[in-house]
Amino acid sequence: MSKRINPATIRRIEELKKLLHYHNYRYYVLDDPEISDVEYDHLMQELIKIESEWPQIVTADSPSARVGAPPLAKFDTIDHRIRMLSLDNGFAEEDIIAFDERVRKNIDIEEVLYTAEPKLDGLAVELVYENGKLVTASTRGDGQTGEVITANVRTIKTVPLILRQTPALGIPPLIEARGEVFIGSDGFKQLNEERLQQSLPPFANPRNAAAGSLRQLDSRIAATRPLETFIYGVGTVANLNLDSHWKLLQYLQELGFRINPITRAQIKLREVLDFFNELQKIRHTLPYEIDGMVIKVDRITYQQQLGNTSRSPRWAIAYKFEATQATTIVDSIEVQVGRTGTLTPVAHLKPVNIGGVMVRRATLHNEDEIFKKDIRVGDHVFVRRAGDVIPEVVKVVNTKRSGCETIFEMPKQCPVCGSAVVRLEGEVAIRCVNTDCAAQIKERIKHFASKGAFDIEGLGSKLVAQLVTSKLVNSPADIFRLSKESLENLERMGTKSAANLINAIDASKRISLPCFIYALGIRHVGEHIARILAVEFKMIQNLMEASEEQIESVNGIGPIVAKSLVSFFAKVENRQVIKRILDLGVQIETHVTIQKLPLSGITFVLTGTLQSMTRNIAKQKIEKAGGRVNSSVSRNTDYVVAGDSPGSKLKRARDLGLKILNESAFQKLLGDTA
Repeated sequence: MSKRINPATIRRIEELKKLLHYHNYRYYVLDDPEISDVEYDHLMQELIKIESEWPQIVTADSPSARVGAPPLAKFDTIDHRIRMLSLDNGFAEEDIIAFDERVRKNIDIEEVLYTAEPKLDGLAVELVYENGKLVTASTRGDGQTGEVITANVRTIKTVPLILRQTPALGIPPLIEARGEVFIGSDGFKQLNEERLQQSLPPFANPRNAAAGSLRQLDSRIAATRPLETFIYGVGTVANLNLDSHWKLLQYLQELGFRINPITRAQIKLREVLDFFNELQKIRHTLPYEIDGMVIKVDRITYQQQLGNTSRSPRWAIAYKFEATQATTIVDSIEVQVGRTGTLTPVAHLKPVNIGGVMVRRATLHNEDEIFKKDIRVGDHVFVRRAGDVIPEVVKVVNTKRSGCETIFEMPKQCPVCGSAVVRLEGEVAIRCVNTDCAAQIKERIKHFASKGAFDIEGLGSKLVAQLVTSKLVNSPADIFRLSKESLENLERMGTKSAANLINAIDASKRISLPCFIYALGIRHVGEHIARILAVEFKMIQNLMEASEEQIESVNGIGPIVAKSLVSFFAKVENRQVIKRILDLGVQIETHVTIQKLPLSGITFVLTGTLQSMTRNIAKQKIEKAGGRVNSSVSRNTDYVVAGDSPGSKLKRARDLGLKILNESAFQKLLGDTA
C-alpha cells in the first residue's frame, strides 16, 4: 500500500509547476526573465526531487518533461485534421508582383494587405492542445500523415506544455499550433564542435541537425540538443473567430507561443518588397538561419475566399533567397602561409555557384579540422558561404565515395621556403619558423599597406608579390625606399602608375599611432586593441619599453596580448624595422582622440518584443552608437525601450520615474544618431 501524499506536497508541486511554466514563458517567449538561471534551476531541481519521491503524481505537462523520457521502439503516425500544405516559391520580385496580381484578381480588390515573416530553414511541426495541455506533437510528413514526436517536442523549452489564459479570448478547447523547429547559429556551431570532439560526423546544416534531433527515438538525446521554435499559424481551432493573420499571431503569443519578433504586419506590396531587401541585408546578423520570407494575405476571410490548390495555399507564397550552401568536389588541397607563419590548408573546388557567387576555394582551417571531418582530395563535400565569411567545407558526403579519394597530410616543411614547421603546445596552428619566408614577407607587406594600417592606395596583392620576388622589398621599411625609376622596370607598371604609387606612399607617411601599431602585424593585435594601446601609452617608444605587467594592467588587454607584444618588441629585427621606417620620414601623430559617439554614456534596458528588429540587433545598434544595454532596471538607467508585451521592467521603470521609449521613439532616437 503506497503512502498517502501530504496535501501540502501536492500544493507545492502545483505551485512549482505554475512558477516554472510562467518563468519559461517570460524567458523564451517574451525574452524578459524575472529570475536568474540559478533561481530557475533551484525550482526545477526541487520539482524533480518531489516527483522522484512521488512518481504517481507526475503528469505529462510537468516542466520536468523537458529532460526527456525513456526511448521508443519506433514512431507512431498520425493524420492531420487539416492537411499541412507546402508553399509555392518565388525567386524574383516579378514572381511576387505576379502573386499579388493573382490575389487581387481572384478577390476583386485594388489593394491587399499582407503579413510577412522570415522563413526559417527548419522542420515544420504541428502541436495539438486540448483544454490548454499539449497532447500530441507531430512532423509535417507528407502533409496528410506525420510522425508522432511528442516526447521530443516536450523537451523544447520554447514549446509551452500548458497554455496561458488570455483576458479576452481565453483558451480554446482545441487548438493545433503550427510552426518551425530549428537550431540557432550558435547552437549549431557548438553542436558540431561537440560531435567532432566525440569523433562523430558533423551535421551538414542547422536544418539537418534539427530534423535529426527531432527524430531521435530517445527523447533524452533530443533534450540535449539546442532546439527552438517559432509558431506561424494554426490548423484546427475550436471557438475562435479572428479576422486577420496578424491578430492570430498576437493571440498565439498571448497563449504562450513564441512568434517571430521581426514579423511585419498588414503591409502593402511595396513594403513587402522593401522588407525582403531588408531581410537580405540583415539575414547574417540574425541568431538563426532564414532562407527567405513568407508572405501571407492578412485578412482571413480573403484567405478562405482564395482557398488552396492540392499542394499549396493560394493566399501565401515563399520568397526565397539564393542558396548559401551547395555540394561540389575537392579537386586539390593547397597549403598557404600567412604573415605570422601559420600554414592554412585551402581546398580548390570544382566551381559552384553559391548565393550568386562562383566559389572555387574554401578554407579547411587547420590539420585538426581536416582530420575530424575526414576531408580527402576527390571527396564530394557540402560547402557553406554566409555573408562575407570565407567559404568553408562543412562535411563530406560519404555515400558518394568511390575509394579513389586521397588522404591529405600537412607538410613537414614550409611549402614556400622549405624551412621546418612547428606546432606549439596548446595551439592548433602549424607555423613556419623562418620569418624571412617569402610568403610571410608578402603577407606582412600586404597587411602593412592595407586599410586600417598605412592605407597605401595601389599597393595590392599582385604588386606586393612582384616587389618581393624582384627583391625590391624585403620588409615594410623598404616600401619607403622605392623610387619611380625602380618601379617602372616592373611588368605592367608604366611611368604614370609608378608616379601614382610613389605619391600614395609619400601621402601615407603621416599616420596615427593606432594605425601604426596595427600596421606592425603583431599577433592578436587588431584595430581595436591598437587604439586601446595608443590611448594608454601615447608614444610608440613607451609601448616598446613597457613590461608584460604594465601592458596587462591596461583595461581591455589580456595576458595573451601582453605576452605577444613584449615578445614582438624583444626581437632586434622588429625594432630595427621600426627605426628604419621612422628614419625614412614616417611621422606618427601621437595625439589620439576617442570619438564621441551620439549615445556615449547612455544606458538602456530593453523589455518586450520589438516588431522592427530582434532584441540582439537593437542591442548592436545601441552599442554601435556608443550606448550600453543592461539587463535590469535601476536608477542609473537612462531609457527603457518597451516593445509589445513588456514585463515587470516597465513597471519598475515607471515606479522610478525613468524615461520610457516606445518602438517608434526608439527608432527615431537611433535615426537621429546616424
